[in-house]
Amino acid sequence: MLRDSKSRVIPDRRILGFHQDHEGHWVAELECGHTQHVRHTPPWQVRPWVLSDAGRRGRIGTVLPCPACRDPEGRDAT
Repeated sequence: MLRDSKSRVIPDRRILGFHQDHEGHWVAELECGHTQHVRHTPPWQVRPWVLSDAGRRGRIGTVLPCPACRDPEGRDAT
């Protein structure tokens, strides 16, 4: 599990699916109901899997940290 700059826990959430935003960027749909952009913009974000249907399908069920689920007190929000 990750922590943010204030040491708050950022819990992992499973990816349920993907959709594209109004600009054509891919967005992961997380089990918690939140969404997260999953861009491939090297060298900052290296996610070549997001560019293909097969790559995205292969990530269903894997986890991403969800900053929107972090607990403001720093407790484990899982």
